[in-house]
Amino acid sequence: MKGRVMTAVQTREIGEETLDLLRRLIALQSVNDLTPDSGQEIKAANLFEDYFADLPVTCERIEAHPGRTTLVVTIDGTDPSCEALTLLGHTDVVPVDDEHWTHPPFEGEISGGQIWGRGSVDMLHLTAAMAVVTRRIAQEIAGGGARPQASLTFVAAADEEARGGLGVPWIGEHRPEAFSWDASLSEMGGAHIRGARGRDSVVIIVGEKGAAQRRLHVRGDAGHGSIPLGRVSAVEMLSRVSRALAQAQWPHASDEIWAGFVRAFEFDAWLESALVDGTYDGDYSEFGDLAAYAHAVSHITVAQTVVRAGGPINVLPSSGYIELDIRTLPGQSDDDVDRAIFEALGELAPSVQIERLLSEPATASSIETKLYRAIEEVLREAHPGAVVVPILFPGGSDLRVGRRKGGVGYGFGSCASGATLGEVYSQLHAHDEHMPIEDVFSTARDLERLVRLYIGASFHAQ
Repeated sequence: MKGRVMTAVQTREIGEETLDLLRRLIALQSVNDLTPDSGQEIKAANLFEDYFADLPVTCERIEAHPGRTTLVVTIDGTDPSCEALTLLGHTDVVPVDDEHWTHPPFEGEISGGQIWGRGSVDMLHLTAAMAVVTRRIAQEIAGGGARPQASLTFVAAADEEARGGLGVPWIGEHRPEAFSWDASLSEMGGAHIRGARGRDSVVIIVGEKGAAQRRLHVRGDAGHGSIPLGRVSAVEMLSRVSRALAQAQWPHASDEIWAGFVRAFEFDAWLESALVDGTYDGDYSEFGDLAAYAHAVSHITVAQTVVRAGGPINVLPSSGYIELDIRTLPGQSDDDVDRAIFEALGELAPSVQIERLLSEPATASSIETKLYRAIEEVLREAHPGAVVVPILFPGGSDLRVGRRKGGVGYGFGSCASGATLGEVYSQLHAHDEHMPIEDVFSTARDLERLVRLYIGASFHAQ
């Protein structure tokens, strides 16, 4: 990006504006407890509508349920043939357990070079940066500057923490024309992986696992609890099923995304080969604080989360079920999941009925796109000598909606502090959630570079 380097003054200005807006968003307490009336993201929509008042943008409110408001802010470009860019932020946060917090969760306290508060990492800092960048471009247009070539949309979305039933997925189904799905940015990129031999890698989230929730039904012998001999109750059947699932070997990733993730750690050749080809049989401790993460992004994961059987304590139950939270890899279908479950159950399989619950396929975007290359350019400039590595995210985000509509979507961020992926990931939904102020500033700075590069908007002195 020759000729696009910002001055220190400009950098500080955008960082300070982002930090101020972040603190205001934290203070809104838009807590999503998974019930329809929680969240009340209308407070954030009101804040942003005022923030963009009297600027050359279009603002549209979309409300799937009273108070669950998404605000869509668009700057029209001059060339309709140019691919539009959509910044997907969300404004809801998960609940807090006050007794485990040593800093106030909703004040945006600044201490020790960090900003503390629920949502500071997930993802209010990036939502704030998206708004600030969009507003700066709109201000330039209002001051007589040229419009960008491509359109830019900032989305302050509701209900992301509950998988978006009242947010972006709802919009995708009921109001798909509200904004472009072609190219989108959202959360969780920009953290570092430190290789064993000193190599620095910076990650871009290019995809996320899917969901394939299942309920496994079993039958057992009914009878009185006082005479159990010769009877196998549903409880005992469920215990056998649970044991078989816990001991199973689930399908392993074999794609380049997983291989690139492994190579970033600079393991010995034999370990790298075993991890990549699926012959590794360890506990993933070699990944340190990313052990669970590495296991999750390399396998179908099966979490046993709910068991139901029985009523009166003196009655042998004749039926019951166990529920499984299953997360799939790109390319794996519902049939693949059911087949893996049957194989895991072995001789128990004929006695188990599989019920499909929520099913959402995994999604991933190519790295051979204009947007990925632009992200790569910006991150390499921001972190000289670092290798940019595409990775999979084990959780979900709103980006999956656009990917399913044929667009591309990537998780963006920029950690100037050098924060590792493990450090960033540990803050998600954590007690005392916090983020280095340095990273708030660098994310805002580098997001502005990226957006301007992509939509064809030049830097102007502020």
